[in-house]
Amino acid sequence: MINILYDSKSKTFKNPFGAVKNGEKVCFSIHVFSDTPIQDVKLIYKNDSEKISNNISMIKEGECKGFSIYALEISFNTPDLYFYRFEVKTQEGTYFIGLKDEIAAVGDSLDEWQITVYDKDFKTPDWAKGSVMYQIFPDRFARSDNFSPLTAKNERKIHTNWYDVPEFIYDTPHYRANDYFCGNIEGIIEKLEYIKSLGVSIIYLNPIFESPEYHRYSTGNYLNVDPYFGTNEQFEKLCRICKEKGIRIILDGVFSHTGADSIYFNKYSNYESVGAFNSLDSPYYDWYNFHDYPNKYESWWGFENLPNVNETNPEYLKYITGRGGVTDFWQGLGASGWRLDVADELPDEFLDSLYSSIKSKDENALVIGEVWEDATTKFAYGKRRRYLLGGQMDSVMNYPWRTAILDFVKYADEKLFCERLLNLMENYPPHVIHCLMNIISTHDTMRTITHFGVESDIRDEDKGRYVMSENEYRKGKKLLLLAAFLQFTLPGIPCIYYGDEVGLWGFGDPYCRMAYPYGKEDVEIFDYYKRLGSIRNTYKEDFVSEFKVYTLADGLFAFTIGNLLCAINSGDKKQYIKAENKEIIFSHGENSLFSHGIDIFSKSVVILK
Repeated sequence: MINILYDSKSKTFKNPFGAVKNGEKVCFSIHVFSDTPIQDVKLIYKNDSEKISNNISMIKEGECKGFSIYALEISFNTPDLYFYRFEVKTQEGTYFIGLKDEIAAVGDSLDEWQITVYDKDFKTPDWAKGSVMYQIFPDRFARSDNFSPLTAKNERKIHTNWYDVPEFIYDTPHYRANDYFCGNIEGIIEKLEYIKSLGVSIIYLNPIFESPEYHRYSTGNYLNVDPYFGTNEQFEKLCRICKEKGIRIILDGVFSHTGADSIYFNKYSNYESVGAFNSLDSPYYDWYNFHDYPNKYESWWGFENLPNVNETNPEYLKYITGRGGVTDFWQGLGASGWRLDVADELPDEFLDSLYSSIKSKDENALVIGEVWEDATTKFAYGKRRRYLLGGQMDSVMNYPWRTAILDFVKYADEKLFCERLLNLMENYPPHVIHCLMNIISTHDTMRTITHFGVESDIRDEDKGRYVMSENEYRKGKKLLLLAAFLQFTLPGIPCIYYGDEVGLWGFGDPYCRMAYPYGKEDVEIFDYYKRLGSIRNTYKEDFVSEFKVYTLADGLFAFTIGNLLCAINSGDKKQYIKAENKEIIFSHGENSLFSHGIDIFSKSVVILK
């Protein structure tokens, strides 16, 4: 018989916790009990790139409660993912120790533990850590009368009613996503004090470049602001005013494809350029992959209006990342960073060059990738990606935690929630954790309030006309506030998707992109978000400090971050927490945040459910 004790999340068994720098010493310790003499205990590990197995004998350091303690201190020299397990050899036989259902176990065909080893020179911008971000979908946030759309090169529709439902395939024959509400740069400038009141110091703008479609993911010209949104000079003005208010702007970089209606492809001859579609001699021809010239070509997910580019084509690479190229140009106008659209579709060579270009212009620029899974284990282009090992991006959109937060608030499984949080924290470098873009709604997802409030199945063709009932809205609101509390108190950068803070609701794309509801704001939700933002800024140093789980019990999840104690009860039972010799009672659906035993979130516990 053999028994073992090992927990990779405990410093007793692996120190330091989580990801480490290359060359940093790591101490492994495993406790082993055997009813026959132990002959050898080994650590077996391999790095992901070479997959060459290494094994090192561990040293017996003593006894504890009948268990023999074996330890080993080693360092990993090459940035990579490493996978490890243990082997115990006794007089009776050899046993392998691996991972089963998140617990160390003895047996064959078990999972291995992962350790992320990142480049020792990899750093992330200090200014971004623990900040509050505000995501703006440019066409739908604010429309100023001080700006009128300039002449566009393609047909566009304008909604005269700001509160219209966006067009979609179910109500618009030959839908082309060219209906505009005309949100503009001047409108954003006029709302900066409003944004600032939420504690925001980063604004993330969905694409602003010239494009024939309202979402602007079909780039027409990388070097021009879309004429319905403003001018390059107005963008520079926005960045300047934001800087004066302590706010930085990051842009959406869409580099895996362009628009078919663009100066580069020019399928509809709306531009004077010779596009790839127009001539084999086009300077842009080699940017694209044609199967049967000119009408059949590789496109993004089969959408013919989005022809894919060859990101590693030298001329394209130079155009985007070269000196005076696209990233250089916009950072020169005041942008402080980039969110990389569909980062998993950008090859390593492109990401390396892009990151280098962005950082050479401004070493403190922020680079965030759109990755929906654990970014350390992501496979794309037929191989494991190295996004967070250093040299490709600073952080990612935190979709795994979005799922974890929404599920915990809805189903109250505190153990699963804790497991999901810690798994990511174990895999990501610590300075990445504090730059994670923590989201609960985005332009690609159902609004959080709708996710919680509407439980019945709504047909896709009915979603544009659907109106949440009073009961649905009330329920969605209560759970939204619980989710926002976690979003703002966990490590990382809480990102408010415009309108969430005032109760804007909607199903998936395009209904999650409704115009901001001026005059129809839910003031109670807004005040709540303002308080969250204020707390985040007041205690910013705590929110970039160590995170520890405090208590788990029947829907109750409590944790400390710095000197703060945060707790949320998503379950049905009344729970108790002791802090600073004070017993705190949590009823169903309550949350709070404490410092030294004093409730700093509200004078009384906020009842949300």
